[in-house]
Amino acid sequence: MLIGISPLISPELLAVLHRMGHGDEIVLADAHFPGETCGQRVLRADGLKIPDLLDAILPLFALDTYVDSPLIMMCAVAGDQLDPAVEACYRQAIDKHWPNTPPIQRIDRFDFYDRAKQAFAVLMTGETVKYGNIILKKGVTPMVSK
Repeated sequence: MLIGISPLISPELLAVLHRMGHGDEIVLADAHFPGETCGQRVLRADGLKIPDLLDAILPLFALDTYVDSPLIMMCAVAGDQLDPAVEACYRQAIDKHWPNTPPIQRIDRFDFYDRAKQAFAVLMTGETVKYGNIILKKGVTPMVSK
């Protein structure tokens, strides 16, 4: 364990977050997402929920400020409805660490899959809420002066 880093962050996830560059994306995928089909680099966080992972990742991860939205989620498929509580729960963690982040962009299911195929990594979680997947686009890490 490390001081200041959540125990929810595995060594593999920490390494991936560190290796990601500005503009790279990571998918926090729900338990039903076809991560092995879509992802070039797949990590496991079985049993962990996305809001908890957002709260653990976002203190370490600057969101991209050079795009309209550094956060992307899937639109509901025709005939389905989104549960607004899912996005609201995610926004709590996002706004806690990056309060000026623009609204989450919603894209079509198959566009989301295509985007996931281009992502730096897919993190498979234990999340079971419907339409729970979210993509984070990494920004420039702020320099800390001593």
